[in-house]
Amino acid sequence: MRPPDHAISIDLEVPFHDVDAMKIVWHGHYLKYVELARTALLRSRGLDVDSVVAGGYAMMVTESRCRHSYPLRYGDKFRVIAWCAETHNRIRIKYEIRNLTENRRSARGHTVLVTTDLDGNMQYETPAFILTALQD
Repeated sequence: MRPPDHAISIDLEVPFHDVDAMKIVWHGHYLKYVELARTALLRSRGLDVDSVVAGGYAMMVTESRCRHSYPLRYGDKFRVIAWCAETHNRIRIKYEIRNLTENRRSARGHTVLVTTDLDGNMQYETPAFILTALQD
């Protein structure tokens, strides 16, 4: 599945501290990269942490998945693309990581966020102000 037109993207370069002895990115760092893209996506919709908390809520990741298909190596330039795929009861954000140096997809995946009140109680529906911000 190709990312939709409303997706956002961030461009990065693999730093030395993210690679192993073979100069390949350790698999756990991919979640860090999607975290950066998720933050950019939510901020682009006016949903930074402070604004969500000011509305009386918090968001928590309940699921993450990453399927690797081509390695990122030290110095590679890459793009992380993020978009909302589901919003009503939970927020599912999908990702694609493209190795720009090799012109190949390196990974794809998703995270699922739920909304909680400030005491940590999960909400059964995404609050209206968050839904409005996430509409395309």
